Amino acid sequence: MLALALALAAAAGPAAQDRAPDALQDLSARFWAWRAATQPTPADDVNRVERPPGWTADVGRAAFETQRRQLAAFHAEWRRLPREATRAGEVNRRLLGADLARVRWELELWPRWRSDPGFYVEQAMGPVVEALVIPPPLDAARTEAVLRHLENVPAVLAAGRANLDRGVAAFARLAAGTLAGARPALERFAGALAPALPPGADPARLRAAAARAGEALEAFGAWLGAEGPRWRGLASPGEARYRWFLRNVSFVAEDPRELLAASAREWERAVAAEAVERARAAGLPPLPYFETAEAQAAATAEGDRAIRTLLAERRILTVPAGTGRFTVRPLPAHLEALGAFGALVDFGGPSRPGADAVRWIPPPSPRLGYFSRVNARDPRPVTVHEGVPGHAFQLAVSWSHPDPLRRRYHDSVANEGLGFYAEELLLQAGLLEDPRARELVWSMARLRAARVEVDVGLATGALTVEQAAARLAERAPMDLETAREEAAFFSTGPGQALTYQIGKLQIVRLVAEARARGGEGFDLRAFHDWLWLNGNVPPALLRFELLGATDELARLDAGAEVAP
Repeated sequence: MLALALALAAAAGPAAQDRAPDALQDLSARFWAWRAATQPTPADDVNRVERPPGWTADVGRAAFETQRRQLAAFHAEWRRLPREATRAGEVNRRLLGADLARVRWELELWPRWRSDPGFYVEQAMGPVVEALVIPPPLDAARTEAVLRHLENVPAVLAAGRANLDRGVAAFARLAAGTLAGARPALERFAGALAPALPPGADPARLRAAAARAGEALEAFGAWLGAEGPRWRGLASPGEARYRWFLRNVSFVAEDPRELLAASAREWERAVAAEAVERARAAGLPPLPYFETAEAQAAATAEGDRAIRTLLAERRILTVPAGTGRFTVRPLPAHLEALGAFGALVDFGGPSRPGADAVRWIPPPSPRLGYFSRVNARDPRPVTVHEGVPGHAFQLAVSWSHPDPLRRRYHDSVANEGLGFYAEELLLQAGLLEDPRARELVWSMARLRAARVEVDVGLATGALTVEQAAARLAERAPMDLETAREEAAFFSTGPGQALTYQIGKLQIVRLVAEARARGGEGFDLRAFHDWLWLNGNVPPALLRFELLGATDELARLDAGAEVAP
């Protein structure tokens, strides 16, 4: 137990610069400054970055060619770095290597900028959404950013027309569907946002920019409808490139067949557990939907307080004073109009410590999508995953890490794995007593396990988007509309859908081995505090750092340099 306690103390201690050589930290700092200006705007919410002042998206072919040259220089510099003598230093070196590998994936091995028109919709409208999901008031700087991004929409879409030389017909259909009705949506958006502009802002400029953006989006959709059916690009990277991504970016050593076998067992476990809860709930009415979004917001606030109390009383995890709350707020009309263009969530950022996280929600209704329906009946399961102790808390803790290199998002296998791990952790700790509420957790667990099959199938070409959607609807189960949205999202981002389940399995393995090493004196809270502090680091690397386990790294290294 003493050795494990010393390892935890060393890993969480403030002497980060002693563990990470200056050359590595300097290279990382320069890389991330570059990445802040060049990283594509993500469709997801966890992996957003704070941009330099005055930033706008540049997605012209010349910009990508410049990025390739810059990446080659960064990679050459990284390769000259020696392997580190300490485990923590070696973890950091490998983390930066994975960051470089991700950029290579984006530019060369799975270049959505050449194949997926949805990429350009994300780059055009994603920055607008990111600027507006931050709660009001809307100040002059943020207003200027919204206007600047709106005015950049036509240029982004024009670059898309020029760059899509490997276009995928299926991706064209998906993007065209997103753009249906874009012009009236942008008109509604401008009309709803205009009264919220700060003094001195020009509503006419907003309306003009929104009108031009809506016209460009609709024209892009019409162009896709005409050109897309003739495209012959491949809709999946294939197994060789998929395995390269998992090994070099996500630190997942298992091959796809092993991943499928593990997820199948987890799906069976979730189905069995859900059946037990249904038996316990026999005779109980279904959970009702909240009557209003305001009532849902109040229940979310109460759930946030209850979760924090439970974490403290059961000595599960330390939540420092001043940590922001997880809140939901009624969806305003201007964000409702942008709902097709990004996740309506704000987890804060390094420049806003202590800020409350916000999810903007529509009125509760059984007609909502799968996760919104869960949230509209009992917000606690979603709060656990997205709030405390999930994404919002994990990100906030990681932003204060003494080691700058570990403050960054690297791959979802860490973040989503931890969020999913937290769901069952709090279930076991006694957060939910109502078996109807516990059913919701196991239903979501079924979905996370089913996503592995979908991810592998889409990435290897074994499943089409429609087949993947049907599989999700059957295995989760979930409504077909939500299943189609999920399958479409995962088809363009191989390796993301499996991160929930595979990341959780890796974390459970780490917990079990640390507990066995620590014996009866194992301190779960101290372990979790270290785990959450390092919540951006893939579990395979944490297992090496804490326990000295090298088996996964050996498998990863066996194929790390083989580029398909």
